[in-house]
Amino acid sequence: MKKYIKYASALALVAIAAMSLSSCSEKGLDDTIFPDVSEELDPNSYTYKFDKWLKENYLDVYNLDFQYRLKDNETNMNYNLEPATLENAVDLAVLAKYMWFDVYEEVSGSKEFLKKYGPRILMLVGSPAINPQTGTIIVGLAEGGIKVTLLHVNSMNPLNIYALNSDYFHTMHHEFAHILHQTKSIPREFQLMSLGHFEPINWESRDPHMTHSLGFVTPYASSAIREDFAETIANYITLSDAEWARIWDDASRGWATDGDEFGDERITYYCYYYYPNNNPVDDAGESTQTYVESNKVDQLDDGTYVLRNQYQRGITPITTGEDGNRYDANGNLCDNAGFVLDKNGQRIPIVVYPVEDKDNVNGAEILEQKITLVKNWFKEQWGIELDDLRNAVQNRVSTFDAAKLDELRQQVYGQ
Repeated sequence: MKKYIKYASALALVAIAAMSLSSCSEKGLDDTIFPDVSEELDPNSYTYKFDKWLKENYLDVYNLDFQYRLKDNETNMNYNLEPATLENAVDLAVLAKYMWFDVYEEVSGSKEFLKKYGPRILMLVGSPAINPQTGTIIVGLAEGGIKVTLLHVNSMNPLNIYALNSDYFHTMHHEFAHILHQTKSIPREFQLMSLGHFEPINWESRDPHMTHSLGFVTPYASSAIREDFAETIANYITLSDAEWARIWDDASRGWATDGDEFGDERITYYCYYYYPNNNPVDDAGESTQTYVESNKVDQLDDGTYVLRNQYQRGITPITTGEDGNRYDANGNLCDNAGFVLDKNGQRIPIVVYPVEDKDNVNGAEILEQKITLVKNWFKEQWGIELDDLRNAVQNRVSTFDAAKLDELRQQVYGQ
């Protein structure tokens, strides 16, 4: 099975990023870091309108070089990559401005914030980066706050704003969070919060439900403190209320581990267990506990959890009594299919029980504290309300449609 990783941060260029920011500060924000970029555009070029729009909306305003033509010297030669199509490059360029740059302008009140702290290169690649040895697919990369690369562009659906928000705009907010915390440090309280629960090597093998219960918003967040910080920010901004509700539900539950049905040692995580026929042990004294996935559980009006559409079976043999009714070996009333019936003649559902939470971590409480810390950090260090960023993004996602996409495209094609 191939593993999909939305982004990977390369922080080896932090020092270069700092030098770049320092240089910009000393020269003034109006200077470009791309002195060799020609101001002349060919009006006869097929891509003239797009190139002109990119220059006016990215390079001139944000000091950012938006690269959509694939340059092999700008890519990792270990991957077999292909360029982005012009059509998809246009769509992602206008959408990135609408869902990222314009959002920060709306919330901060000017373009200066992203002009000063944003990346200097945003590059598009048509295909994903595939590691033939591991099967890992990467759709986003970042290098030390200077360059963000978005891959897999040729497969995107520009009208599926929810997928775009998850795959691309989430990545942009994540990587921008790295740029910001390289300038002003992650709060110490945040750094100490999940010590002992990080997994830097095999984080991708962790189940999301379990990492939620440990106080991480994603498995990737559990790989390192800096990724935890960036993931908390990016997910708080981009996830919907319904998506957050599922995370809170996971975080507040206990989880258990077991091997899968093929008997290998891969860990799987579940939310409930039940005892077949409600007997905690069999005749040999062995536990009959069975783990159940959370999406297979229903809750009755009285609060009891039951296994969805599953009912207690009678102990064989099932026989017919003198009264014409069916009974199991223990004398329980059964129907013709062998299911135990209650006094009203209704099948008795199999009761399930929440798994005991033994990790001594209140995941929901930890997540809430982390969100409070990143909110305070944004407010105190940058003068920006994180809730305002979230509300702006959620509003744009919820109101996006084909008409809005056409309107954004006209910024380029209507020139």
